[in-house]
Amino acid sequence: MPPRLPAPLMMLVAVAAFALMDAGLKQLAGIYPAMQVASLRGASSLPFILVWVLASTGLAPLLRVRWSLHLLRGAIGIAMMASFAFALRSLPLTTAYSIFFVAPLLITALSVPILGEHVGPRRWTAIAIGLLGMLVLLRPSGEGMLSWAALAVLFAATGYAVSALTVRVLARTDSSASMIVWLLVMLALGAGALAWPNWVPLRLQDGWVIAGIGLAGAIGQYAITEAFRTGSASLLAPLEYTALVWGVLLDVTIWGVLPDAVTWLGAGIIVASGLYMLRRERVHAEAEHP
Repeated sequence: MPPRLPAPLMMLVAVAAFALMDAGLKQLAGIYPAMQVASLRGASSLPFILVWVLASTGLAPLLRVRWSLHLLRGAIGIAMMASFAFALRSLPLTTAYSIFFVAPLLITALSVPILGEHVGPRRWTAIAIGLLGMLVLLRPSGEGMLSWAALAVLFAATGYAVSALTVRVLARTDSSASMIVWLLVMLALGAGALAWPNWVPLRLQDGWVIAGIGLAGAIGQYAITEAFRTGSASLLAPLEYTALVWGVLLDVTIWGVLPDAVTWLGAGIIVASGLYMLRRERVHAEAEHP
């Protein structure tokens, strides 16, 4: 068996793979309805993930699950992926990522009412500053203060935050494999059923994009699972912000778009507040477990 890569390197691989997947989703979003793109995302990755599950844990862990929470997470996942695909139709990847980076701030904020966790004044301040950065990104433009695409990313980030909190609850009883597989199944079938009335026949030339999305998504899912299984979350989480680098490279290479100064300013505020909050969470954890 080949040696495992260090957790930080696995995290970097995951971020790169998901960025390539998102570039494929952006390509499809200009041709197919958003709900259909969400379905294709789930269906294309599922075969690759099932091969991984069969080779590692087998199918047994997939059946011993808390179905109510998986159904809730599936519904959130469908709404989140369709919203993100809708936004990618008109937003550059860099802008979409910058807005989506409010998700870690929302996870911390929502952990108070949902999980009953305590968040101190410094972390609330970081959340407020991060949200201010989001307002900088949603500046007045030709589309108005809040474009539908920007709101769709914000909705997707909120859905991601809620889904992440359900994962914390599910992880107490269910396997990682079951959470990945059932989410993809529900994406493929649930989004597919909703997209069916307006389903656009797939073009042969898009087959390689769909296959690439499936492979990149599966690699990203495997890599991020392995990274968090073997590495510290406080060490790995900041590496998610390397998605901005990939967003810029893909925007320039494929679509010839560069983020403007205001986008960099808003993204910088959000990233800085997220990094500060991660540092505060590490200090808080060390104080509780000296």
